[in-house]
Amino acid sequence: MSSTPSTVERAFEAALYADSDAALDTGASLLASDPASDAELTRRGEEFVEGAWRRGWQPADVVRIVRRELDDTHVRLVSALILGESGRNRQPRGPRWTAQLEELTAETAGTKAPPRPEPRTDRFSYATAVLGLYRLLLRLPSIEPLDMDAPKGTAGAPKDSRMLTRIRALLAKAEATGFPEEAEALSAKAQELMARHSIDEALLAARTHAKDAPGACRIGVDPPYETAKAVLLDAVSGANRCRAVWNEALGFSTVVGFEPDLEAVELLYTSLLVQATAAMTKAEAAQRAGGRKRTKSFRQSFLAAYAHRIGDRLAEVAEGQVTASEGELLPVLAARDVAVTDETERMFPATVTTRLRGVNDAAGWEEGAAAADRAQVRARPPLR
Repeated sequence: MSSTPSTVERAFEAALYADSDAALDTGASLLASDPASDAELTRRGEEFVEGAWRRGWQPADVVRIVRRELDDTHVRLVSALILGESGRNRQPRGPRWTAQLEELTAETAGTKAPPRPEPRTDRFSYATAVLGLYRLLLRLPSIEPLDMDAPKGTAGAPKDSRMLTRIRALLAKAEATGFPEEAEALSAKAQELMARHSIDEALLAARTHAKDAPGACRIGVDPPYETAKAVLLDAVSGANRCRAVWNEALGFSTVVGFEPDLEAVELLYTSLLVQATAAMTKAEAAQRAGGRKRTKSFRQSFLAAYAHRIGDRLAEVAEGQVTASEGELLPVLAARDVAVTDETERMFPATVTTRLRGVNDAAGWEEGAAAADRAQVRARPPLR
């Protein structure tokens, strides 16, 4: 009988370099017939994961693309591989990487299903799932690497976790409440705390001459209606002195900025998307009650208008903040804007502007614009 490494190699040769289901079945049959191949199969899977890291991917990116392209079984498989590789490879990769692993650990612990099916229950199905996952991992393209080993004082883990926890709690309450006045007050307070956190960090770095530099993070832009969501993220990023570059093919935007501003973008974008979805669902229900049936075009136009109008509102907020600023803060913010622009151009020499498309529903556009006007976006308080 052939050795286990030979079995795995023959299965890979049969399944990983072809697109057909027949090739996948052939490889799975080889693995299913050799129970001793499981350990080698897992080891090779961790090597595929390491290969993804070398091509610029991070744990959250890999899980996101597997969830987008495959199914929950593959997500559990890749989660187990990532956690296994991280336990074996102790190379320091920075606080954001660590946070992603911690989140993945919590998600894995919370799932009722095992990280992988027991081979003895259905070895062929298990082998098929593994080979399908490895086929995807092998073909992941290279993407822009994010700096994991950030210098001291620069983008990394948030420094004031208690404040960020409070901001998240305020936004969660704003999204959950059914009372507009309460949501407005909660969102305004969260925005105030975000501004204070960002400004305090910028001034502290300037006064202590810290070697502060922009970093980057990736935020998923999930279907449907990705273009409108990407435009919304771009608007939120610009208002918070960040730049967003959308990778439509892989379903994420890379946001470049200083750490407090990256945190603000992640929190505000998520909150506004929840508010937009809730408002869209309510508006759509009213449209259908009136006999309207074109729900897909209505939703697409609604979100496009929402993103467009929110962009205008956030731009006004940002302009008002600069106008109200004085003293040492203005040159600090100007220097940070230059640093973010330079870093974005270094990472993405040929940046393409995200454009709206597919807007063909007047009612959806009008409802989306009105919802954006009602969204909880408040000007930051004057800086003193």
